[in-house]
Amino acid sequence: MSSVYQHFRKEEQGFIDRVLGWKQDTETMYAPKLTDFLDPRQVFIVQSLIGTTGEVRAAFEGGEGAERRRCLIYPDYLQPAFDDFNLLLIEVSYPAKFISVEHKDVLGSLMGLGIKREKFGDIIFSDDKIYIVVAQEFSSFFTMNLNQIGRNAVLVKEVSWDHYSPSDEKWREKFVTLSSLRLDVVIAGAMSISRQKAQLLIQGGKAKVNFKAEEHPSFECGEEDILSVRGFGRLRIGEIEGKTKKDKYRLKLYTIG
Repeated sequence: MSSVYQHFRKEEQGFIDRVLGWKQDTETMYAPKLTDFLDPRQVFIVQSLIGTTGEVRAAFEGGEGAERRRCLIYPDYLQPAFDDFNLLLIEVSYPAKFISVEHKDVLGSLMGLGIKREKFGDIIFSDDKIYIVVAQEFSSFFTMNLNQIGRNAVLVKEVSWDHYSPSDEKWREKFVTLSSLRLDVVIAGAMSISRQKAQLLIQGGKAKVNFKAEEHPSFECGEEDILSVRGFGRLRIGEIEGKTKKDKYRLKLYTIG
């Protein structure tokens, strides 16, 4: 087991245990297991531990181009279909001509209702509407309880997937060569700022890793981490392509902002 842990962070061991438990249950019961919504780093861990071949496999769905997705861990006899992921789409209407609503406002209102983040997927702004991908088993809670965002009244209803359109955010691919995978080094290299400025932003509470605040510049980044820095946008770490002859890391990054 320790050989598995060594490839991941110490704080990820609890999630690793859960994934291995899901895999074992599927092997033993020969029946599929559907998870909550996973962030990209968690998806990467599941893919690393289970993969898409063998007697137990993993598939993911959250809508086209989704960042957060549910995972179906299934025996190889099964051919997963979209309906197996139990996803519903809810539409949030608000007076867009008179008020401005941001992603953080929606997220804050949902969390304020006691809804755990893993129970819903991407939040998508499209024209004058907001669409939220939710777990089918909790959809009625959303439609019955989400009646305002901030101080503004909203109308919520379930809609068909015909209304769904992927986020229009465009990830830009770039390659960087870095001396290490420290958070301050990655942010500095990806966002073309000095390492000292990156450290100040991190220590000032303006950086997040996988949607959680991270104030330690020495934090070690990994594949499929999503980093965001207030005022500078977001980036996702793709492949870590090894080291150069000068012992530097070559990374594929995707940036927004």
